[in-house]
Amino acid sequence: MQKKFKTSSLKYFLNLYKSSGGQSLAEFAVITAMMATFIATAIPKFSDVMESGKANKSIEELDKILLQAKNFYETTAALEGRGRLPGQDKFDMAVGGYTDSTDLLNDLLLFDSFSDTALGKKWVSVFGTDNPKALMPSGSNFIDDTLSSDVNQAGEVICQNCPLGRMKGSDEWLGLFNREELVSPFQDGHYIYIVIPGYGSGEDVVAPKICVADGESPKHLHKIMEL
Repeated sequence: MQKKFKTSSLKYFLNLYKSSGGQSLAEFAVITAMMATFIATAIPKFSDVMESGKANKSIEELDKILLQAKNFYETTAALEGRGRLPGQDKFDMAVGGYTDSTDLLNDLLLFDSFSDTALGKKWVSVFGTDNPKALMPSGSNFIDDTLSSDVNQAGEVICQNCPLGRMKGSDEWLGLFNREELVSPFQDGHYIYIVIPGYGSGEDVVAPKICVADGESPKHLHKIMEL
């Protein structure tokens, strides 16, 4: 029955109080307490609406990221002979900590917070972990894409056939968005992604897959695209 009380119910009690000549201070206290109860029970519902709105906004932003990823893939296919995604040196190289879709999907079932130490390290920031306009939340463990064509500490060149002018992934993303970062509507949100590498050659080639997520709750806020 409590759910049926609305603003009209509050007006009823206030009008009743006024028409009765004020009655006692104790009665007014009862009415005030009832009003406080109605307001308190409405707050969680209002909060749910706000969170739902933020979630919908974040999903829209993830769609924008995937659209630009598709455009990037098609552009690099035309310019470089084989499509790739931001952060990739070549289509058959991973970005982040996944090379298999099953592992990714299994981990997503558990990845419900940006503060997950183990899983966070497998994900790469879309616009950069230290981007002042889209900082990753304190306590998160997301990483930045690096140029894998660079010589590492062991002196090994990882990529022998990297595209000319290759930038790090966050710079490629920023270029796709005209240097305008997308910022998560959540206080602890941050846009992250991984690329599962493609493989094969000729008619048997399989394109890479990309998954983008909001670090607020990758379990619930993620999208995967196969090219």
